[in-house]
Amino acid sequence: MARDRAGEKRPFWPWLALWTVVGLAIRLATVYGRPNRVAGGDPKFYHLTARLLVDGKGFINPAYYYFRDQHHIVQTASWPPLFTFLLAVPILFGFPTFFAARIWSCVIGAAAIVVCGLAGREIAGRRVGLIAALILAIYPNIWMTSELAAAEVLSPLLTALVLWTAYRFWRRPTLGNVAWLGASIGLAALGRDELALLAVFLLPLVLLARTCSWNKRLLMVVVGGASAALLVVPWIGFNLSRFDRPVFISSGLGVTLASANCNTTYYGTFEGYWSLYCALQVPRSSNVDESVNAAHAESYALKYIRSHEDRLLPVALARVGRGFAFFRPFQQIRLDAFIETRPKHWALLGLWMYYALLVGAVAGTVILRRRRIPVFPLWAIGLDVLFVFLVSFGNTRYRVTLEVSLVLLTAVTVDWLWSAWSTRRGRGVRQPAEERTGAEADAPVTVTA
Repeated sequence: MARDRAGEKRPFWPWLALWTVVGLAIRLATVYGRPNRVAGGDPKFYHLTARLLVDGKGFINPAYYYFRDQHHIVQTASWPPLFTFLLAVPILFGFPTFFAARIWSCVIGAAAIVVCGLAGREIAGRRVGLIAALILAIYPNIWMTSELAAAEVLSPLLTALVLWTAYRFWRRPTLGNVAWLGASIGLAALGRDELALLAVFLLPLVLLARTCSWNKRLLMVVVGGASAALLVVPWIGFNLSRFDRPVFISSGLGVTLASANCNTTYYGTFEGYWSLYCALQVPRSSNVDESVNAAHAESYALKYIRSHEDRLLPVALARVGRGFAFFRPFQQIRLDAFIETRPKHWALLGLWMYYALLVGAVAGTVILRRRRIPVFPLWAIGLDVLFVFLVSFGNTRYRVTLEVSLVLLTAVTVDWLWSAWSTRRGRGVRQPAEERTGAEADAPVTVTA
């Protein structure tokens, strides 16, 4: 791929390293600012599951093993396995505490800065990558998940990885690059099961490789699918072998549906949100495995949905509005502070930055379309998040994957504004890509495998 020659001489990796260090420092500061945080909720489940995994117990439910029935083995697939595997790393090296898990989450969060920078460079050039890395480093809605040691700390890393490989394939549609794209989607599905939908949403990227014959395009679809399956199928096979009911990537859909479909979430103050009380109302049995209880919860929720069909549209709108911060956003900040213990002042700053990123993303979309660079991989992430909200409930941390796309698109806008300003000032900084020609153009060059 041709680059403007002056741009090639400018440093990329030193600046990317600097923004990564800045982002890591911010994340570590939030942990050391609250060093005595006690594990609770989902982070506690993940952490204890990782400890049991390192102890050789396999993927079992820590609630039964540690608290309900001492040393009672109950298989679990409540969530995808990747975050548990990653949390096992510091434990393997002799750091089994929740504090160590939070520090390690900061490292994972900092890794997302690097990959986001690479994705931005692939999309629109070196400076866009550096701007995107800087925004991701300082954006509160993203760095707050590291301090919590929540599974959503993986979302920016996985999303940026998928986008990086997607645009690498678009620029160079080879069998090798489509294999990397499929593998990144498979890895993303193992981290956040809803990201498995990206295999469907990003499929047109393969079929639109116009420099290839249709036979080659179909072959690339097969290669991409096989690469994803190579990572996902072993986990699916493991789950199918240990549960009474079919479980694929995770068994969490049933309890999620139960918590999001009840009177509390269909009417009144918490419309479009979730309720722990509602999830606890589902009959459970300690004599059956997790998949059976999950199926009972799903059936319970679907029965409620069918009996309240007249509320489906307003509740769906409330979920989407709440998730995208257009319906009761300040109430959502209070809920996040109470349930997830997010700091309110940083959450409020994150909300206003999110609105600014939305505006920047719209402008970035227009700029990329003028440059004939596809934007649907970036907005496919938004479709994925929209689906999550419609099926489950509106939640700030579920929006993190989309916010990576917003960061990248806003970086395109900032780069364009900087170029326009510099041109007016006569500093000779490179012009926007749509105004450059010949060897200086930052345009895609498609190459067959």
